[in-house]
Amino acid sequence: MAEFFSAGPTGPETAFPQLTAREREVLDLVAAGRSNAQIAATLYLSPKTVRNNVSNVLAKLHVTDRAQAIVRAREAGLGR
Repeated sequence: MAEFFSAGPTGPETAFPQLTAREREVLDLVAAGRSNAQIAATLYLSPKTVRNNVSNVLAKLHVTDRAQAIVRAREAGLGR
């Protein structure tokens, strides 16, 4: 039982450790069904910055498109 509690939290905040905090935020919004324009407005970023972040997320998750990223994110508890 001590191992379980000492392992630390596991959930959306620790999913995908290869992503930066901003990339994780963007992925969460992508998984919630938001468009790049909506993500840009929500996070006060330019649309180009959002596109760059989405591209980085796809590369780091080794997926080829947004749909695959959404599936991986939702399996990890993001986008809810």
